[in-house]
Amino acid sequence: MSRAIRLSGPRTGALLWLAAGLVALFLILPVLIILPVSFSAGSFLSFPPPGWSLRWYRVLLERDVWWQSAWLSLWIAALVTLAATVLGTAGAFGLVRGRFPGRGLLLAVILSPLIVPGVIVAIALYFFYARLGFVGSPLAIAVAHTTLAVPFVVVNVAAALQGVDRRLEMAAMNLGAGGWDTFRLVTLPIIRPGILAGALFAFISSFDELIISLFVAGPRQVTLPLRMWEGMRSSLDPSLAAVSVLAIAASVALFVTSTWLQARARRRTGARP
Repeated sequence: MSRAIRLSGPRTGALLWLAAGLVALFLILPVLIILPVSFSAGSFLSFPPPGWSLRWYRVLLERDVWWQSAWLSLWIAALVTLAATVLGTAGAFGLVRGRFPGRGLLLAVILSPLIVPGVIVAIALYFFYARLGFVGSPLAIAVAHTTLAVPFVVVNVAAALQGVDRRLEMAAMNLGAGGWDTFRLVTLPIIRPGILAGALFAFISSFDELIISLFVAGPRQVTLPLRMWEGMRSSLDPSLAAVSVLAIAASVALFVTSTWLQARARRRTGARP
């Protein structure tokens, strides 16, 4: 007679915590290695560092190419965030509040950039842009990144909308508020944390994107991930580790902020995670 497997208890909890800790260590270990390497006094990437210095952070401040790439990535990410937030919020409203045939299929199409391998999306965009003569333009990079960022906004805003009490909106309309006023004064304040969380995810997805940029960017439009990729191919000095640490720190800060906003949105709407 088979025995039932217990999924609760102190031993099971300890094993789950151990497994989670090992997975987290496996994911974080590369970052833990890059951090000390960025403070290396040597001229090449090596671990452990032969000495300690802030030399390579000073190099980042002195090299204009890093700043130019960083500003280009920030500009593109800001444009992508704006476009993806508007399109994703509108799409989430249509999917959650709309009742039309093929809604599930439309959701699958919107989320497909998160499912399809990035290199396939990049190749498709490259051939499409090549026909239009659009390859190499910063706007081309922004449009391509927007296709990847919209699903993040749709998911976050849709989750926030699921928990909105429609009676609040109906009460506002009964008191004379129009559709826009109801959205602006009732719905928007409730789902604002979800919108902001989606916008932050959109910013991160654009700022860190490399594969699509490799295909659609030109020689003069080098984003920060592209500059790091070129540095790995040409000169393996610790400046790559230094810029990686700064990029990781920015991404982690944005991710923590978006997670806090998601939790706040769930508390407001009562939606499940």
